[in-house]
Amino acid sequence: MTWMAVLAAINVAAIGGRDAARANPPAAALLLDPHSSAELRLPPVTSGAAAAGKRVRATAPEYAGTSVYHTIFLPISWRPDWRRTGTRWPIIFEYTGNWFPKAGSTGAVKDAALGYGLSGGKYIWVVLPYIRTGGRANERTWWGDVDRTVAYAKTNVPRIIEQFGGNRKTVFLCGFSRGAIGVNFIGLHDNEIAKMWTAFITHDHFDGVKQWRGTDWGSPLAQYRQHAAERLRRVGKRPYLICQNGTGYGTDAFVRSVLPNADNFTYIDVSTKDIFGSFPNDLAVAAHNDRWLLKPSKYRTRVWKWMNDVVQRR
Repeated sequence: MTWMAVLAAINVAAIGGRDAARANPPAAALLLDPHSSAELRLPPVTSGAAAAGKRVRATAPEYAGTSVYHTIFLPISWRPDWRRTGTRWPIIFEYTGNWFPKAGSTGAVKDAALGYGLSGGKYIWVVLPYIRTGGRANERTWWGDVDRTVAYAKTNVPRIIEQFGGNRKTVFLCGFSRGAIGVNFIGLHDNEIAKMWTAFITHDHFDGVKQWRGTDWGSPLAQYRQHAAERLRRVGKRPYLICQNGTGYGTDAFVRSVLPNADNFTYIDVSTKDIFGSFPNDLAVAAHNDRWLLKPSKYRTRVWKWMNDVVQRR
């Protein structure tokens, strides 16, 4: 379905029998419960119009007739008359990991999970694509056409915020693995795109920390770090949460080598083995995964407290 068709369907959609559940939410209803024992279930990707409680595949008008797509999830509290009620929701954009079968990562937009776990299903959640060279499909390994990928975000992030009632003061950018690098590599690519975000979240890997042999962007390390440092400086004083499975990544040291007064950065060392017990299991294939926030844990408690703090300060 094209973007314009999605918008048309939203404009004519009836509110239906779930009005009470989707009533204009008070501010407290948009906060996460850090002590929740609930296990989250990823909503399936479906076709059709975006609607409360659904995650749908959407095609931007610039890519009509191609296989390029992003996904949009609208929380259960969302309603199509949000303009009349003046309601806006926190919104989280995500870049997903590489195609990496050993860890169960498909590299596909439709299989992302981090943003849903971070927001507990209470935010608008959008998974953005990397555009394959030629512009006809999503790229499942690394960046594809960097310029197209960056331009896609510049066009669609503000469009989605405006069309679906995202709160411009609470715009999160997150990513897992390749996407964790992409938070900076794509999301801080230049000054224009860097201005779009309120806060940043990465899980497993970070732009500039290690060399990526065989790539023309991540090697040699000294040159890669020079460019990564330029991107990192664009964070400014905005909140930044860095999560990583295990220890010893060296991310903190790299950040402080660039930003000595990086007090706006928070680090959480996560043990996904503590959360899941063993691998593979019904949610994750390996310890390196983006699904650990779907289950309650002391780590999720800390993350959700951080999320609430960012939302409440805006």
